[in-house]
Parts: sequence; C-alpha cells; structure tokens
Amino acid sequence: MTIKAFVHTDELDEGGYPEACPFNTARAGMTYRTVQSMGQLDGDDRLVVAPKALSRSELERFHTPEYLDALARGGQGEHDLGALWMGLGTPDCPLFPNMLEYVSLAAGGSVTAAELLLAGEAHIAFNPSGGFHHAHADRAGGFCYVNDIVLACLRLADAGKRVLFLDVDAHHCDGVQDAFYGRSDIMTMSLHESGSTLFPGTGFEDETGEGEGRGYAVNFPLPVATYDAAFMRVFEAGALPVIRAFDPDVIVMELGMDGLTGDPLAHLHLSNNAYAEVVERVRDLGKPILATGGGGYHVENTVRGWALCWNVLCGDQEHHDAMSFGMGGVMMETTEWSGGLRDRTLLSDAGRRNEVDAAIEVTLKKIYESIYPLHGISAPA
Repeated sequence: MTIKAFVHTDELDEGGYPEACPFNTARAGMTYRTVQSMGQLDGDDRLVVAPKALSRSELERFHTPEYLDALARGGQGEHDLGALWMGLGTPDCPLFPNMLEYVSLAAGGSVTAAELLLAGEAHIAFNPSGGFHHAHADRAGGFCYVNDIVLACLRLADAGKRVLFLDVDAHHCDGVQDAFYGRSDIMTMSLHESGSTLFPGTGFEDETGEGEGRGYAVNFPLPVATYDAAFMRVFEAGALPVIRAFDPDVIVMELGMDGLTGDPLAHLHLSNNAYAEVVERVRDLGKPILATGGGGYHVENTVRGWALCWNVLCGDQEHHDAMSFGMGGVMMETTEWSGGLRDRTLLSDAGRRNEVDAAIEVTLKKIYESIYPLHGISAPA
C-alpha cells in the first residue's frame, strides 16, 4: 500500500502575511478543506500530518545567523537599513508579527515531509504551505523568507539520496538554483516564464551549473502565452529524458499555480490539466515524491489546481473525474465551472501559437546542445 501524507495544521490559517500581500496564506487551508470535503483524505493509505516548526539550528543549515536575527527582529516590528538590504520590509516581503515563527512552521512542513519519506512512513507527501523558492541564504525575495525547498533537499541529500527538484511555478527558482549550482547530487529543473518578461529575471538556458554541478541546473524558459500543448511538449521532449537519465532517488516538486491563465502576476496561458498531466507523468516514475505549493495569485484557481494535483498524486483522478461532473459549483462554492476540479479545455492560445511554438523549439534546441550530451542523451533527430 502506497501511503500519501497531506502536511497541514490549522495554526497556519492564523496570522501570516498581511492581507494586502498578494501571497495569500489561506490557500493551503482552503485546499485542505476542499480535499477533505471530497473524501480525498479518507482511507488507510492517507495521513494528515502536522508540520514541525524548524529550529534555529535547522534554519542555519542554509540561512545565515545575521539574516535569521533580522527576521526575528522584523517579527517584533524592528526594522533598519540592514534588514532592508536583506529584502525585509519591502512590498513583496513585508514585515508582520511573529514572522520568523510563522515561516518556520510553514517551511517546516517540507522538512517534515522529507522525514516522512526517509522513514518510509509515506511514499508521497504534500505541503501546500511550502514552496518558498526565492529565499536566499542571507536575504528574502518574492514573498519568500525561509527556503523550505533547499532545507528539504539538504535533508534528503544528507541521507544519501539523489534529489531532483522539479519546479513548474511560473517564476524561476533562483534561490534553489543558487544553493545547488555546484552540486551534482541535487538537480534543479525549472519550467517557468522567461526571465525576460518576469521576476526574478533568471533561469535562462545557459544557466547550467558550474564545476561538479555543470549540467545539473536545467532551465526551460517559456514565452508569454505558453499554452497546455506547448508546455507538455517542453516537459515530454525536453525535461523527461533528463529526469530519466539522472534517475533520482526522490523527486521534490514545486506546484506553483501562477502559470494558470488569468493569474494576475504572470503571463502564461495554462489550464490545470497541464499541471495534472505533469504530476501524473512524475508519479508514474515510481519515485518517492515531496510536493509543495508555491505561487498562485488567483486564489480559487490555485486551490482547485492543488486539490486536483493531490487527487492525481493519490491516483484518484479517474474516479473523481467520472463522479464529479456537475459538482464543481457545490464542492468549490463557486458557480464559475461545473466540471469538478478540472479547468475547461482552453481553446484560445491568446493568438500567439506560432510565436510560442517557435520560441519553444529554440529552447529545446539549446537544451539538446548543452544539457543532453552531459547526461549521455541523444537529441531527437
């Protein structure tokens, strides 16, 4: 029996980021209540596990003491020029009460998930409150204060595991990539909107790692208006062969939903069907999976997308898709779409299909030339 663990506590529904911040911390609790109401947490193969807050020593496995001190002071309302240089007290990383305690609990969920996998207590674990991939060792950025992804990957690597970090958030995982840029036991792979049009302005094809890590940073920058079929071409023709060649012991996935069409902070044109398809392909590799949340600034769409991905991770999607038609409005407390968790099939490609397809072929060619030879993969003819 394959055990799946949903990592969450109601404590994360209290406090958190200011209401004016686009990063809405209520999304995780909304996702939990959605999957619970649909029976997706029922059964002997499902666990609900409360996260453990990260201790100071655990945080210092990646973050500098000076930065953590600034986080603690910021949570008490103290702010100075040094903290500002660390990215604290900015529009995207505002100060709020008990800031360090809150982010240590949210980020702790990903390390808790990693420990469940290592102990064999779960094969799949999902922390929707995680995914802070922009945080660096000594500074915050992009709504991210403590980098749970880095800390979880380090926990897995310390146990001797080869780790693949696969990020499908619309924004590039600059903090994670920088942390592991010289390592070959942790591969960072990201499908994201190009840094030419979106924060943080990184994640181009020529960012491939350095020294021992050369070939273990893999980036697929996507053009504005990338649609489902184009996204899946990048994943299947570009990313999947590299994943198979790397042959990780465990896969960590960031499931940011800001690539969905209509997200206010990004410019991709995906439906949640594309996310579900990627999750299904990864699940079918048979490796232990640690999944996290991430971006997603249209709250209802994000919640529906994460609930769908949990459904797919659990292998329930065919049953759910068959039984839920016409129930979406009831289950999601919205009348926008009556087809359950899945989005409508998007017929529009924002009028840019030829432009998108051409840009994607250029990216794939660059990956075939720079990454594939390093892993002994033959490029498609």
